[in-house]
Amino acid sequence: MAWVAGAGMLIGLLAIALGIMTLCTGWILPTARRHVTRPQLHGLGALATGASLLMQGLFYFRILPSASWEVRFFGGNALLFTGLLLIATSQLLSPRRSPDHTDPSGA
Repeated sequence: MAWVAGAGMLIGLLAIALGIMTLCTGWILPTARRHVTRPQLHGLGALATGASLLMQGLFYFRILPSASWEVRFFGGNALLFTGLLLIATSQLLSPRRSPDHTDPSGA
């Protein structure tokens, strides 16, 4: 069971690194680049998802002081679903239009 928690922590660290990179530079993985219209939301979602995965592993290995199982379960799930919702929102919202561009209809 320890390898599952360790793999989750590794994926969580990778998601946190990608979220920080997206927030700092705007860079997104090439596989998601076509779909993401709001990189900041995508970066925040990656941070929340990665933090959820990392915290579950830290609780499992008793690195963080243990809270009750309800707090760990519902808190971790709330953080995970918040991150996934932010990632989905970053792909579903229409792209922002900059005020520099003129109206293509010429009006």
